Amino acid sequence: MKTHFTWFLLALLMLSLLSGCAPGPNPASGTAGEHRSVAGFWLGVWQGLIAPLVFVASLFKGNLGIYEVHNNGSWYNLGYLFGLTCIFGGKGASRKK
Repeated sequence: MKTHFTWFLLALLMLSLLSGCAPGPNPASGTAGEHRSVAGFWLGVWQGLIAPLVFVASLFKGNLGIYEVHNNGSWYNLGYLFGLTCIFGGKGASRKK
């Protein structure tokens, strides 16, 4: 009984700590950026594909971002995740058993 309570408290503590890492709302979502456009699905795919390269470049040049904040919301996020998945995902099926 005591171990269940301990595990419950530990899980509650971890949940509380991790909830502090959750991102907040994006106030720039849906607004035009410096190029007078809003990033959509296809730009999200492209930026997801090049994200690893841009991340490395951002280590040396401080004004680069790997995520467009002036986006249209869920469609951009889906495209971005799809692009990242194309780069990092899908390798599990090709592994030898």
